[in-house]
Parts: sequence; C-alpha cells; structure tokens
Amino acid sequence: MVTEWKFSYVPYFGFKSMEEVLKALSRSGYKGVEIPTLHLYKNAEELKGFVELAKSYGLAVSEAGFSLDFVTLNDKLRRDYIDLTKEKIGLAREALIDIVKVFTGPAPWDPKAPKLGKDITEGKAWSLVLDAYNELVDAAERSEVFLAVEACFGMLCHDYYTIKELLDSVKSKYLGVNMDPSHYNLYRNDVPWVVRRLGNKIKHVHMKDSVGKPGMENEDFAFCLLGEGTVDWKGFFQALRDIGYNGFLSVEFESVNYLNNILGGDGAKAVEMCMEQLRKLSALLLETELNERKQ
Repeated sequence: MVTEWKFSYVPYFGFKSMEEVLKALSRSGYKGVEIPTLHLYKNAEELKGFVELAKSYGLAVSEAGFSLDFVTLNDKLRRDYIDLTKEKIGLAREALIDIVKVFTGPAPWDPKAPKLGKDITEGKAWSLVLDAYNELVDAAERSEVFLAVEACFGMLCHDYYTIKELLDSVKSKYLGVNMDPSHYNLYRNDVPWVVRRLGNKIKHVHMKDSVGKPGMENEDFAFCLLGEGTVDWKGFFQALRDIGYNGFLSVEFESVNYLNNILGGDGAKAVEMCMEQLRKLSALLLETELNERKQ
C-alpha cells in the first residue's frame, strides 16, 4: 500500500457529535479530521478545545471549511461574508489551524444565488470575487493561514482554467487550492495534468469521485463512492507523488442515500468503508510499480 499520505475525513453526515466522529476515525486508522465548517465554533476557546480533543484521539485537524458566497447582488451581505471570513481566518490562526477551505460562489444549490450569465455577467462576478479575495489574502498573510480554494461545479471557479485565473489575478503564497478531483473530472479536465500544473499550490486534497457531466446534481452527474466514478485514481496518486505532495487526503463522503439506505445512517460504517476504499485505491499505484519491476 502507498503510505506517503495521511488520511482524513470530512464528517458531514451520520454522527450525533464531533467526539463520536473522532472515536470512529481513530478506530479506523485515520490520522486527521477535517472541520466541515467553522460556523460550529463561536470563539477561539471552543475551536482550541476541539483541536485538543482531536489530538487526544491521535488526530490532527487537516483543514477547516468556511465556504461563503462572494458572488451576490446584495452588497451588504457580501460585505458581511468577507468580514466574517476574515474573522474565521483569525480564529483558525489562534487554534493553530493553518488551512481554511473557501469557495467563490455563486452556490448552485442556493435558489437565491444569482445565475451566471443570467442574473449577473461573468465579468461582474469576477470583479466581486477578486475584490473579496484581495481582502481575504491580506488577512490570510497577516495570520499566516493558507486559503485553499475549491473548484466547485456551477461556481465561478469550477475547473482548472477558472482556478488558474484566480491564482494568476491574486498573487500570494497564502492563496492555494483544495484539490477535489471530482469537479475537474466533471468538466473533462485531465486530472493528473491539473495536479502537476497546480503543483505546490495544492495545500489540501479531497477524495471524492464523480460520474456524468456538469448540470443538475443527481440528474446530470453524481458524486459517487470512491472507485465507482470516472476519476483516474492511479494517475491522480502518481501526479501527487510527482509534485511531492505530502499533506492529507481527506474523504468527502456525500452519498447520503447510500448512508441511509445501505448503512442504516451509521456514520461509523461509512468511515470504515471509506478507509477500505482508500487503501485499495492507493494500492493501485504500488501494484503498478511492482509489476513494472518484474518486467
């Protein structure tokens, strides 16, 4: 099995408490936990308390999510979102969490969000996002916390080319990428090539598979179980190795129907199942290397 990476998990569903999450992850061999959203923590003391609790289970906090929408026609709301994100960056700093995951927007699952090309032009959306990120980067640099932007279906930044536009426009070593191959895969990007192109801008990795094409989730595409979709996992692992990535690989399990209908809503079973998937997928690279040596 390939062992140069540590595995983490984003606990969205199937748990009654974060401590229940930590127990399940520790039992299953994970080395990290990803905080799904910093909305869960009102102040630094609460966040520090969770970090220490995770440590007591042998787990590091791999990343903390705080994903608000900076493409909005409501100027006050946008201002509030920028200020709140800056506040959470400072909170992460106090708790010694060095990566905060962010989006650009507009959120395709929010019926109130403006539609690109219909309610707002692409040019105006870029103007809003760049203004926001210039402020956020200043806060990140002061706090020495990395912002890891995730390309997400339907948003302004949704694939390699739109992520590159953001990185090229807002220059900072503290602006990086949360690499989730499932979204790049939907837009038919060559995922291993994308990894090599982004290189050290990749600060964190999500493990999520996908099948289909951009459009409506669960109609045109689906985020499926690891290994069930069309992500080139062997190529993905090889590319991560090629760029020297040594951070966390964090499972983003979003198969809610599978959780409820097959696993009985038991998040711990999902954690165990995903670890088995991770081990088998990462072993693909080792198997290839062993076969090449025999030839």
